[in-house]
Amino acid sequence: MAHCYYVDALEGAVGEHVRLGPEDARHAATVSRARVGETVLVGDGRGTLATATFVEVRPEVVLEVQDVRRESVPRPRIGLAQALAKGDRDELAIQAATELGVDLVVPWQAARSIVTWKGERGAKALARWRTIVREAGKQSLRAHVPEVAEPVDTKGLAELGERLRLVVLDPTADASLASLEPDGRDLLLVVGPEGGIAPDELERLGGERVAMGPHVVRTSTAGPAAIAALAARWRW
Repeated sequence: MAHCYYVDALEGAVGEHVRLGPEDARHAATVSRARVGETVLVGDGRGTLATATFVEVRPEVVLEVQDVRRESVPRPRIGLAQALAKGDRDELAIQAATELGVDLVVPWQAARSIVTWKGERGAKALARWRTIVREAGKQSLRAHVPEVAEPVDTKGLAELGERLRLVVLDPTADASLASLEPDGRDLLLVVGPEGGIAPDELERLGGERVAMGPHVVRTSTAGPAAIAALAARWRW
C-alpha cells in the first residue's frame, strides 16, 4: 500500500466508515484516481492505523475499516530543535526527520538565524511546518504524527532542557554522537543555523555537546543524520 491518509477521528472498529477531509479526498479522487474496492492505510496520527477499502469515491470519499493496529510511542522519544534557516533548508530537515522517526519538532529562533518568524509571517511559517510534517508522516506511513511545538528563542530552548535531555550538535565538541546511550529521559537534539550556534548560546543552553563526526554538516542534514544514527542503535 503506497498511500496513507489521516482522519480526525478513528474509533478503530472493523466495519466503521470514515470520510476523508477535503484536501485528502481531492487527492484520492483526482490525483491517485482511487477506485471502489482499492485498499489504503488510514490513521488518526495518534497511534492508530487501519487498513481500509474505498466504498465511495464521489461525491464524498468514504472508506470502510478492515483491520486495525495500534502502535505505542517509542521510548525514549527523540525530538529535534531545528534552527530557522534561509531558503528551504529547515523545511528539508524537518521533512526528512519525520520520515526517519522524529517525535517532536521545535522551531528555534537562534541568534544567527537569518530568517525571523514574527506576526502573520510567523504564523504562516508554523502552519507550513505542521503541514510538511503531516504530509511526511503520510508518505512514510507513520502511525504517530510528530508534534510541531510553538517556536522558541534560546531562553525558551534552555527551559525545555529542564525536562528533556538536551543534546547539542556541535562540531567542536569532544564527545561524539556515537557515545550517547539512553538514560530514560526523552531527548531533544539541537541543530544550529547556517552560521552555527553562537558561543554565548552554547553556554546558555548547557546540556550535552556532541560532534557528528570529522566533518561539518549542513543544517538541513545534521538533524536527520543524527536521528537516523540514534534510531539505528536504539530502535531499528
